Amino acid sequence: MSTHAGDPADAPELLRGDFAPDSRTLVDILRTSAGLFPDAVALDDGTRELSYSSLILEAESAAHDLIARGVGSGDRVGIRIPSGTADLYIWILGALLVGAAYVPVDFEDPPERASLVFSEAEVSAVVGEGGRIESSRDMPVQGAARRNDPRPDDDAWVIFTSGSTGTPKGVAVTHRSAAAFADAEARIFLQAEDTEPLGPEDRVLAGLSVAFDASCEEMWLAWRHGAALVPAPRSLVRTGVDLGPWLVAQQITVVSTVPTLAALWPVHALDAVRLLIFGGEACPPELAERLVYPGREVWNTYGPTEATVVACAAPMTGQGPIRIGLPLDGWDLAVVDAAGFGVAEGETGELIIGGVGLARYLDAEKDAQKFAPMPQLGWSRAYRSGDLVRYESEGLVFLGRADEQIKLGGRRIELGEVDSAMQALRGVAGAAAAIRTTPAGNQILVGYLAVENEARDFDVAAATVELRELLPATMVPMLTIVDSLPTRTSGKVDRDALPWPLQGSADEPDVGDNLSGTAAWIAQQWRNILGAAVSGADDDFFAHGGGSLTAAQLVSILRSRFPEATVADIYAAPQLGALAAVLDAMVPAGAQQTREVTPTPLRAQLIQAALTVPLITLTGLRWLTWLMALNNILSWFGNFPWAPVVSWWWVLLGTVIFLSPPGRMAVTVAGARLLLRKVEPGTFPRGGSVHLRIWCCRTLGRGDGSDQSRGGSVDRCIREGVGRQNRRRYRSTFLTARHRDADVGVGQFH
Repeated sequence: MSTHAGDPADAPELLRGDFAPDSRTLVDILRTSAGLFPDAVALDDGTRELSYSSLILEAESAAHDLIARGVGSGDRVGIRIPSGTADLYIWILGALLVGAAYVPVDFEDPPERASLVFSEAEVSAVVGEGGRIESSRDMPVQGAARRNDPRPDDDAWVIFTSGSTGTPKGVAVTHRSAAAFADAEARIFLQAEDTEPLGPEDRVLAGLSVAFDASCEEMWLAWRHGAALVPAPRSLVRTGVDLGPWLVAQQITVVSTVPTLAALWPVHALDAVRLLIFGGEACPPELAERLVYPGREVWNTYGPTEATVVACAAPMTGQGPIRIGLPLDGWDLAVVDAAGFGVAEGETGELIIGGVGLARYLDAEKDAQKFAPMPQLGWSRAYRSGDLVRYESEGLVFLGRADEQIKLGGRRIELGEVDSAMQALRGVAGAAAAIRTTPAGNQILVGYLAVENEARDFDVAAATVELRELLPATMVPMLTIVDSLPTRTSGKVDRDALPWPLQGSADEPDVGDNLSGTAAWIAQQWRNILGAAVSGADDDFFAHGGGSLTAAQLVSILRSRFPEATVADIYAAPQLGALAAVLDAMVPAGAQQTREVTPTPLRAQLIQAALTVPLITLTGLRWLTWLMALNNILSWFGNFPWAPVVSWWWVLLGTVIFLSPPGRMAVTVAGARLLLRKVEPGTFPRGGSVHLRIWCCRTLGRGDGSDQSRGGSVDRCIREGVGRQNRRRYRSTFLTARHRDADVGVGQFH
């Protein structure tokens, strides 16, 4: 048994620093993929598709615009563009092509937050919505002198994380680290002998904010392998539940996300997903058990922003403990005790990270503190993660934080930063934030305020609005007033002793008894999800700790009575009474008119029976080709009159058309183009011409076996073969039909 005591060499499985990929840049990776797959789709935001060659041209154009505004090598460019758009990723690449580092801020973050981040990063320019560039330079710099492809030691991005002092911390990651991360992940995902590696046929979900470092994994999972990056509209990501049908319609095959969001999707929404990566927060065992499926790889990853997104990973089987695994090639790990020496197997210690993925803080003093040498390990530079893990040679097990830094919804949050923002509120004498768990199992951020004597009429709603102007939405807590803040003997606030559940929360059902009907029912669901007090119809969901994920959970419950409810309804009417009024105006589930599905008419059944003959003939031709080949082979051993011999040219032709995957696909695509010509979204009679054409198309795919090819169904064949215009129509119609509970992807039949 490995002891790992003192000398890291005692735990060789944790040391992969010497196996780092060759040094290169993200621009090198992009250009390599563009050279290999120039015509493959690189970016598809639903409004336009860009091939790799087109994406390079668009990014080059953005780079020239930046150069014209004085931006060049070594600079930093702020990016604040709406999520889900192609422009966002084009300008990120434009900054990289100039040799600059991009500094992303979520478009929906408060302007004050954006200004703070851009000021701390000392950006040379900021790119906003519509490609509008605001430069801090008075005079443009000569482009020829400024334009250089980046070098490995140049910064690729600067992402800001929550800071304990109240100021976000800027973390700079070099091209060397970023490219090594992309290349190291390429060595572990979908590498089994019987598995097709990532490639141009794959479509990668881009659903995370670019201000979150896991978005870098989404981008380079696609662009490292010649796959398509498919940004999801922010409105869909916010709903959670409704993102599931979108994944199906877009034929997404690769997803990297946080477990909280994945838990909201129906299992069938991931049927086409063959690589599912979790990160950002602890993964519940029951979620892993539900989503691990034959033919799909599921991974659990771990890594702070300071170690370039991911430092270690573990495949998930749905059984045993949830591990964060072993290091990527190029990364070193150590599990140490309080004295900095390695712990024995099975013991708990702090996780220390070294190797090629180490980033740096813009704040030199903090960088020297957090990335100081570890002489006990013999490392000249090491990152102290503050995370507690159990050392097991099979793979590390994450146990939690050793300090006041927490993870919420996949985002790392310093409670001290939230404390500082609350303490700056007028009339607040003391403040402390803490994570609490509701009866529904949700983790929410609660802000406890001790107000000054003269501020006993403190306006909690107004304070929440003020915090929303200062902090990202994920860091705005549910506020509550307390008489005083409990302290430890050290004088620090004892967060564990702060009251929970709150007065009037889910454990006290008498609060809100003045409500009735739908409002009372919503109040009970509200209390279960948020653990928050409900005092009346004017209570605001978001002011009581609600967020995008909890809103999605609430909608899932609301739909049990009101199937038409959406997350947009909660955002439009966040007050309890207003939301109840919106729902009461809908048709409740019990009152919905039952949809009667008319049986297929006898005439249509007879036509289907007649059409089955030529369709089955295609299957027969496959077997005939095998028979011809077998007869020819038998002729080598003698003369068999019952086994006629044919020309090998006929066997070859049959093999190409009826047996080879490209041939079968071509037959299906050609048939699909012919059968679906001029088909438009709509409602059609069952047994009508459109119904029969769709039936023929799918029967054709099943008959020639193309629905078993990589991609999963004849729908994939149609989408890839009918052309861009029809493809978009097919996707949008699929979504419409799916929300109507249709059984066919291009219309509804009754």
